Amino acid sequence: MLKGAFQVKRVAKYFCTMTTGASLSRIISLLEAFAPIKYAESWDNVGLLIEPYRKSLNINKILLTNDLTEPVMQEAIEKSTNMIIAYHPPIFAPLKRITQADWKQRIVSMCLAESIAVYSPHTAWDVVPGGVNEWLACALPYKNMTPVRLLSNCSEPNVGLGRIFSTSLTLKEAIAAIQEHIGLDVHVAFGNRHTLKTKIITVAVCAGSGSSLLRGVKADLYITGEMSHHELIEANQNNISVILCNHSNSERGFLKSFQTKLQEILKNDCEIIISDKDTDPLVTFPKAESKSQIQIS
Repeated sequence: MLKGAFQVKRVAKYFCTMTTGASLSRIISLLEAFAPIKYAESWDNVGLLIEPYRKSLNINKILLTNDLTEPVMQEAIEKSTNMIIAYHPPIFAPLKRITQADWKQRIVSMCLAESIAVYSPHTAWDVVPGGVNEWLACALPYKNMTPVRLLSNCSEPNVGLGRIFSTSLTLKEAIAAIQEHIGLDVHVAFGNRHTLKTKIITVAVCAGSGSSLLRGVKADLYITGEMSHHELIEANQNNISVILCNHSNSERGFLKSFQTKLQEILKNDCEIIISDKDTDPLVTFPKAESKSQIQIS
């Protein structure tokens, strides 16, 4: 009797956790209400990139990923995903054919075969309030946060590229806060007269590659994913310290925040998961561990 009652409770729990799903058009409408694709950079390729040929595609499970690679694609199939939201657009340069010749073509082929839709927001997520750049900036205490550069085609307040704000902490504290926020190691280039005890007052942030946006911006500290050697030297000579997180590591953590937001706006109609296979292509090996951990075969 107890065993039967236990099984009934398990079945009831299973049906209670099942999602009803949502139409692809409804999900896209909600995504674009949060970050209109018209806000994306003109060179970018955003929005719905792959739409399977089904008249009524009901989305029950959405996979969030920073990059749609073949391991992530396989994960999406194994986890019975109906839709992938990939921050970076997996289709950027035009494709002239869909064959099995390279990994991007194979991904498109698999999406079509498995009826998986793909949506990419990229720079639309970067510029909106509550988007990627604000997520990265919020690693530090802040006041008076504004975009580094406002969008010229937008009348909405606080929509723009990067973020700049005031704070009050040491460079050492800023480094620790960023490491805690992204959960990973960082690289630091010190300003000429900076030490770990230097007081940081003004911070400029650009997730991904901040080279062109941050160039010439007056601040004590830049936080970004990547910059070239010569751009780092330029910043250092102007007494600006730079924290580099690696390109996608400066963005990926936003997915956890967005997972909660999307669940709320979809009213939990879809199961939303974050990819386990999505990682930055660069791996840091601390010097002390290199000889013992790297096996040369």
